[in-house]
Amino acid sequence: MSETGKARIVSFPAAEAGDRESSAERLALREAMRMAEALIFASADPVSERALAERLPSNVDVSEVLKALQVDYQRRGVNLVRAGDAWAFRTAADLTFLMSREAVQQRKLSRAALEVLAIIAYHQPVTRAELEDIRGVETSKGTIDVLMETGWIKMRGRRRTPGRPVTYGTTESFLDHFGLPDIRDLPGVEELRGAGLLSARMPTHFSIPVPSVDPDELTEDEDPLTDIDLEELGLLTPRVEQD
Repeated sequence: MSETGKARIVSFPAAEAGDRESSAERLALREAMRMAEALIFASADPVSERALAERLPSNVDVSEVLKALQVDYQRRGVNLVRAGDAWAFRTAADLTFLMSREAVQQRKLSRAALEVLAIIAYHQPVTRAELEDIRGVETSKGTIDVLMETGWIKMRGRRRTPGRPVTYGTTESFLDHFGLPDIRDLPGVEELRGAGLLSARMPTHFSIPVPSVDPDELTEDEDPLTDIDLEELGLLTPRVEQD
């Protein structure tokens, strides 16, 4: 047998070992995808990557698993979508018309509530006084309460200014409901104008801020809400001191 033939024979085991390793990696990825799929499917709310990492094998790249699973569901009736740092299965956008007959009739938000929601989304973190300054009118507590009940806004913290006013921001439920992977994906001026949501006679200097804060992280001029703050705001049952 020629030297060339011997070289070929010797190379086969190495190639087979590489193939076995590659095959094992693919199997591990598929199994991790099945596990992530089960966890997300069984959850009523979007599942965070951190929660998935706690359940999946420690040697798994969660981001890679989710990307692969998202591709798998790309052409199906349901898609895997990201909302902030969480993931959920949602009806494919082109099939939502099929759900219209089964949709539950929800209370329509007032114009004031929609204005407040938009201001919070684009200007967060924002206080009630800042809301009123932007709108030019007083904002009732009822309007903010309605938005809190939807789960789309939350109290973030307290501003480090006299009076320590509460700051408001959006939630992952807001991103999920409006199909936004990230708060930075809110539509800009041109998109809003193209959708007919802005007047063609808007001032030339008019602009819309681009949200740059992480809804889950406080800014330098915010303090976290303490238990005492939550009690004062009626969000925590007052502690009863025992004798």
